[in-house]
Amino acid sequence: VIYDSLRLNDLGLNIKAFQYAWKGYVALREKGKLKNPDIISICDFSQSSRNKRLYIIDLAEMKIVKEGSVAPGLVSGAEFEQFFSKRPESHESILGFYITGSTYEGQHGVSLRINGIERGINDKAMARRIVVHGARYIGDNFLEENPFTGRSFGCPAVPQEETKEIIDLIKDGSCLFIYH
Repeated sequence: VIYDSLRLNDLGLNIKAFQYAWKGYVALREKGKLKNPDIISICDFSQSSRNKRLYIIDLAEMKIVKEGSVAPGLVSGAEFEQFFSKRPESHESILGFYITGSTYEGQHGVSLRINGIERGINDKAMARRIVVHGARYIGDNFLEENPFTGRSFGCPAVPQEETKEIIDLIKDGSCLFIYH
């Protein structure tokens, strides 16, 4: 119902990505793991990196509050990701469910800690320092001169000029799901 009412198919979100995200979100909410259960974010890495493939949904208001670009890991692939890993120094994206944490000022400016909660899949994300941060190698301006978005060391990086807005929407205990 949510997928259809928000016209997520028209925006490019893969229905399987949404179904997995919803199932995991409901489980986290029912277990009381989310401090901010009104927000769910879905990153759909099955799409081209040229697309806006980050969807931030306000469930209380039943609306999409933000669509955005998100960078893949350096060796996950170029326009389309193919490789994912939790291994340290792999520079690949890590899939799965995360609970967002607190912000801090890092080398990329304001950044958001994310805690991978799936044992054996993304539970090493914190140790790898996988965070949401801004970058100049992603977004519409970058794509005007490049065939696909730049790549991070595995972090779901967002456009520098949208970083604060995105982080403010999802920080402090919301569900983030990274899909492929």
